Amino acid sequence: MSKRAIILVLDGVGVGALPDASNYGDIGSNTISNVARVVGGLKLPNLQKLGIGNIVKIQGVPENEENLAAFGKMAEIALDKDSSSGHWEIAGLEVKQKFPTYPNGFPCEILDRFIELTNVPGVLCNKPYSGTEAIKDFGEEHIKTRKPIVYTSADSVFQIAAHEDVYPIEKLYEICHITREQIFGGDPNIGRIIARPFLGNDKDDFYRTGNRKDYSVAPPRDTLLDIIKKSGLEVAGVGKIEDLFDFNGLTKSIHTKTNQEGIEQTIAYLQEIDSGLIFINLVDFDSKWGHRNDAEGFAKGLEYFDSSLPGILANLKDEDLLFITADHGCDPTMPGTDHTREYIPLLVYGKNILGTDLGIRSTFSDIAATISDFLKVEMPENGTSFLKDLQKKIEE
Repeated sequence: MSKRAIILVLDGVGVGALPDASNYGDIGSNTISNVARVVGGLKLPNLQKLGIGNIVKIQGVPENEENLAAFGKMAEIALDKDSSSGHWEIAGLEVKQKFPTYPNGFPCEILDRFIELTNVPGVLCNKPYSGTEAIKDFGEEHIKTRKPIVYTSADSVFQIAAHEDVYPIEKLYEICHITREQIFGGDPNIGRIIARPFLGNDKDDFYRTGNRKDYSVAPPRDTLLDIIKKSGLEVAGVGKIEDLFDFNGLTKSIHTKTNQEGIEQTIAYLQEIDSGLIFINLVDFDSKWGHRNDAEGFAKGLEYFDSSLPGILANLKDEDLLFITADHGCDPTMPGTDHTREYIPLLVYGKNILGTDLGIRSTFSDIAATISDFLKVEMPENGTSFLKDLQKKIEE
């Protein structure tokens, strides 16, 4: 019998501060609960049926006595709170390395090498900055001087913003590729180089386009994706999965630009792929609303996803397992615009499983271990399977 596991990551949808959140300045963070509080309650009837309200208190989404999905939350052992480490840990890696951050901007030796290798006339900004504020504050000067806007955040990222009429998309991607391979390809290293293209005529109407592209450092060792691929099964990525894993372990992928496209492609893959893993990232929660402190937009995005959930569930086969989770928090109600150090939700749905309480898992990697157990492939380096807690009629 063919089996499929689906990991659906709601990027940035955390469910409460981790015990070490004070080390990151994130005490009080609770992305989904704080969004619900600020907007006066959420309407998530489909997620409620699965058990999201049993994981954390959400205004408008009460607990259930019985749930359609198993539920719990997961703590992160990686020291970073970014997408790369979050996804790698979900995929079974024990991420011990903490990538460097640049709270004071990038040093001259890095910028000088960047300017020399990419042949740009200089850089603007060079400090931790909100992406939308960066193009507002530096966009007009960028257009006049052709100097790209280089900025960072609390994460290990080198972000390059450029107007698409100044640096066409392919040229910006080339600059990012050079930066990844020739500047941050060894020591020093960095988690991600991110292309941040934008359009508009002046600071009042500059806007980021959907042509963002991440250039992540490759995972240091095999992940769940590699294990499943080597077993001869399909591994399909949707959204920025291909970027975060540097295409490692994937048999096919599509880089979607919005949550809507990601959901549509998820359904398309469910109709196409018979066995293996489908790994999806829905990035809008993080990029469009979390980092922009837009609780209203975040709420609407959650409710849109909830309304789309029946279409995903309708395309599941009896033996499928769907994991709905996140990779970190990105609480739009917190000061600043960075990710937040939070637990991530865990909902596991299948037509033949128990809607049980999975408790607090000690690592995101329990997802990878459970999927390996389910698909009967080699176990990942990290994580403990909870498959036995789900089983009702799952065939061994």
